[in-house]
Amino acid sequence: MIDHVIVTDEDNTRIITMRRPDKKNALTQGMYIAMADAIKSAQNDPDIRSIVISGGSGVFTAGNDLEDFAKANTANDDSSRPMAATQFLKALAYNEKPLIGAVDGIAVGVGTTMLFHCDYVLASTTATFSTPFIHLGLVPEAASSLLAPRTMGHHRAFSMLVMGRSVTADEAREAGFVNVIVAPGHTEVEARKVAREIGSLPKDAVALTRKLLKPAREDVLRRMDEESHHFGERLKSDEARNAFSAFFARKKKA
Repeated sequence: MIDHVIVTDEDNTRIITMRRPDKKNALTQGMYIAMADAIKSAQNDPDIRSIVISGGSGVFTAGNDLEDFAKANTANDDSSRPMAATQFLKALAYNEKPLIGAVDGIAVGVGTTMLFHCDYVLASTTATFSTPFIHLGLVPEAASSLLAPRTMGHHRAFSMLVMGRSVTADEAREAGFVNVIVAPGHTEVEARKVAREIGSLPKDAVALTRKLLKPAREDVLRRMDEESHHFGERLKSDEARNAFSAFFARKKKA
């Protein structure tokens, strides 16, 4: 395990598991880098047919670890640049392997937006999805402003990304970004079954069909860059500074 991320290869499937249960799998810079490396190194391995991203049982991820995120954004040098999160998001954009999300419990922020890069998503009955960027005075990332409305329509995407409303597993399936709902504790097991099913299909035909289904990579990368520009500007805004200050003040009192 490197930086709270477990990477295992089994049955032609790479399984990336976030394991930081004491922090609800909140993502650190190190976790982003470890996941990005796991995705990128799978690209040139012909034995890996699919990639599964999981949080294990009970939680997917609470999104960014805001303390770690704040430290990375106030560093006096460029050691954290490009941001580790950006490396992870670009790895998702460049990924050419079928990507399966196994969501058990909460999926907050990037925990939800990364799912729009997945080709198949399983969620437990207890799964919830939220993108509370707006409450921090920020904008969405991961090209979700492009991919979410493409998947679920403008009105549902507006409710999630602009109004910050959470979505249940049933609502996510109805919206089109969850395929199957399973019992709690079974998402990763069922995701492995899906990966085996994909692995039994003609490899080149799968790769080509997946590419045809996806929006042009150039469009996804362009939107990521646009979001990143606005995200960086918003971090310096009074709205964001006040929101972060309020968050850390509440956390200190807790």
